[in-house]
Amino acid sequence: MGGALANARRRPQQRNPQSSARSAPAVPRSNAEQEAAPPRMIAVVGPTASGKSALALRLAQALGGEIISTDSMQVYRHLDIGTAKATARQRRLVPHHLLDMVNPDEPYSAGRYTADAARVIARLGAQGKAPLLCGGTGLYFRALLFGLADIPGIPSAIRERVQRLHGRKGLAACREELKRLDARGAAALHPNDKARNLRALEVVLATGRPIHEFQQATPFRDGAGNVLSVGIAWQRPELYSRIADRVAAMLEGGWVEEVRRVLEMGYHPEVKPLRAIGYKEITALLQEMREPARLAEDIAQRTRNYAKRQLTWLRKHPGIFWCAPGEEDKILERAQFFLKTGK
Repeated sequence: MGGALANARRRPQQRNPQSSARSAPAVPRSNAEQEAAPPRMIAVVGPTASGKSALALRLAQALGGEIISTDSMQVYRHLDIGTAKATARQRRLVPHHLLDMVNPDEPYSAGRYTADAARVIARLGAQGKAPLLCGGTGLYFRALLFGLADIPGIPSAIRERVQRLHGRKGLAACREELKRLDARGAAALHPNDKARNLRALEVVLATGRPIHEFQQATPFRDGAGNVLSVGIAWQRPELYSRIADRVAAMLEGGWVEEVRRVLEMGYHPEVKPLRAIGYKEITALLQEMREPARLAEDIAQRTRNYAKRQLTWLRKHPGIFWCAPGEEDKILERAQFFLKTGK
């Protein structure tokens, strides 16, 4: 399957309820350019806590653009603090898209994301506005720009089989089964990456083929010429300090109360978003399954591990325009030049 952006200009226009703010002046684009290709876009990338949201907001205001989230957690309603979702004030300043799309117990796939995002991008392109992608979910970013692997649907019986194995014996047992069936795939995955390990096991059980065979048939590794990726490059100690500060601020800002409200609304503690970083630990706290003393540090540690995985992926992503903290003006200048010239 090719990238969703290849057909973005042909998508039907659709109103997005998340867009409520008045936009800044539009980025000039000719009718011929709009017909010839999807709009030029800026992708704000980087590990968690690196300042992506603030940078995207600044760029959007300066460039007359709108922000499209590439964060798989921000699609869930009621989960705002722990997902670092844009505030009401920020949404008034700049329209944000693909936030609050589903309830916590509803599925939302990368395939649905690409379709939703492509419609927003097509509309912004028709309006002459610059789309700014912002978020830390590498799968969403890659799927939108470069396409999804054309993997057949996984039968529910296979999913349940894998979940039972994980529930009875844990991730290590699932890894052993994956190594037996797809040694190369298992070697390519981090032992603690539950989602990808279980997904790889589901695929090989359902199809008899390792997941990498499907992925190699897609253009994931190719570049998307209409996108400029930019980011702020922090030294590792500074990034970790920012992570600790952000976790502390989220807890002080009512993160525990947010999770309590979601549970009181009747959502099961095992729904997907409540198993995410921070939400899992807070849910356990509220169920009296853990002590509060190390809550902040445990969340920060999991977040640091996640940031490491993000940085590993970003090193493989070509052509990112990195600047040191405090040099955001350089990023703005580079973005303006790209939107004007495509170079």
